[in-house]
Parts: sequence; C-alpha cells; structure tokens
Amino acid sequence: MSSGHDHGERTAAHEHRGRLAIVLGLMLFIAVVQVIGSGFSSSLALLADAGHSLADSAGVALALFAVWLGSRPFSTKRTFGLQRAEILAAAANALILFALCAFVVYEAVKRVMSPEPVTGPIMVAVATFGLVGNLIGMMLLRKGKDKSLNLRGAYLEVFSDMLTSLGVIIAAVVIWTTGWHQADSVASLLIAAIIVPRAWRLLSEAVHVLLEATPRNVDLEVVRDHMLSQPGVVDIHDLHAWTITSGVPVMSAHVVVREEVLADCGKILDDLHACLSGHFDMAHSTLQIEPEGHVDHEGARHT
Repeated sequence: MSSGHDHGERTAAHEHRGRLAIVLGLMLFIAVVQVIGSGFSSSLALLADAGHSLADSAGVALALFAVWLGSRPFSTKRTFGLQRAEILAAAANALILFALCAFVVYEAVKRVMSPEPVTGPIMVAVATFGLVGNLIGMMLLRKGKDKSLNLRGAYLEVFSDMLTSLGVIIAAVVIWTTGWHQADSVASLLIAAIIVPRAWRLLSEAVHVLLEATPRNVDLEVVRDHMLSQPGVVDIHDLHAWTITSGVPVMSAHVVVREEVLADCGKILDDLHACLSGHFDMAHSTLQIEPEGHVDHEGARHT
C-alpha cells in the first residue's frame, strides 16, 4: 500500500530548463568569440579556453537533454520514467570535468617547455568577455544548483569555465606587463587544482544515488523510531530509503501491527505517511501492513 502521491511530479531541474537553455546559448557564443580572439591574438590559452567552453557547453547540453528525458511520460515498463537520466548526466559532467583538468595540465606542461608570444590586450579583452558571460550563467543557475545534482553539474561546468577565464586574464596581464610567459602555465595548474575537488564531490554524490544508498540527510534509525512511535505499530523491518533523482526520495518498509488494530489499517497508514512526509520529506513511500508473526513466512529479508 502506498501513499496517495503519483510519480508524475516534475523533477527539481525541470523548472529551470529555460535557464539551462539560455546558459547553453551564452556559452556557445562565448566559445565563438574566444576562437576569433585566439586568431587575432595568437593566444593558445584563449584557444584552449574556447575548447573548455565547448566541452562545458556539451555538458550543459547533456544536462538540458536529461531534463527533457526526465519529463517524459511514465509507463508500466518505466514506472519512474527517465528521471534517473539526470543523475547519469551529473556523473557524465563530473567525468568531463576530470578530462578537462587533464587537458589543462597537459597544456600547462607543454607551455612551460615552449612558451609562445601573444598579444596581451586582445587576450585580456576576450577573456574578460568570457568571464562576464560565465558570471551571468552562474547567476542564472545559482537558484537551482542546490536542488538538483544535474543543475549542480551544469553550474560547475560554468564555474570551471569562469575560473579558466579568470586565470587567462591574470596570465595575460602578467605576460603583458612583465613578458613572463610561464604565467599562463601557472594559472592553468591552479585552475585544475580548484576544479578537481568539485568534480570529485559531484561524482561521489551521483554514484551515491546510482547505488541507491540511503539519502545523506536521512537517518533510518530515526525514521524507524518515529514509525514505531505510532499507535498499534510493534515492529518495522525491510526498511529501505533511496533517491530516484534530486528531490525525489522514496522509501519502503514492512510494518508489523497488533492483531486487534488490523481492521483499522487505513488510519495507521494515514498516520505513518503523515509522519514520513512531515518529518522526513518522504512523499513517496510504500508500506506493507502485516500482523505479528507474518515475518516468519517471508523467507530471505533485510532488517
């Protein structure tokens, strides 16, 4: 027996899909400007930043596609639809960030060995344009990044590109004023050092959801105690909680009640669902009401 909620609710990222589309267009435009600026300034750093922007655009496009998939109709074959696609997109975004960091480190080492002269003023102007554009993108995604792993992945894509633009600006100013071309390599390595921990956190959270682990903000022992405090409930077993996608936690359990209250199981279910949704934000819960002793007939089980 389950709660009265269906699984047709929008995912946490769905309401921000318009902003994702705007950010995608903005990042593609930034990449085009960076490629043109690289040609005029002979800056390899700007060309690498353009590649970074294109890779980040691919990540945002993937996130937007995942939102579309997550909003597709549910069916008897996919009872939760394709909502988990958002988590897969977040994991893919994290892997893209790792690949970008590897590319940045490779380019930094190569530039240390053979630095090339660049036109500082053009490099600064184009990188500043990229920085401003990325700051606008971050503002657009900031509201939803704490509600959805998918949006957080897209936000990190834009954030990493902003850091790259900032590093290019600093390196360009140093090269422009001092002629020390190795500044570009130093900035690139610092950027990679900042991005890697964020990418790791995103990947670990995505894997946590994909492994159907208990949501980090849910203590199952506390949940069990709350359920046991309901009148007529004598035991809880096969208690599980996991996350379908960001903002969609679910739970299932077998609830053992006294024989004399079985006839009033409807009220018990109402009380339990009110407890779970009110205290633990579990809008989707499936509960099996059973009499004492029934557990002995269930065979293999989890406690």
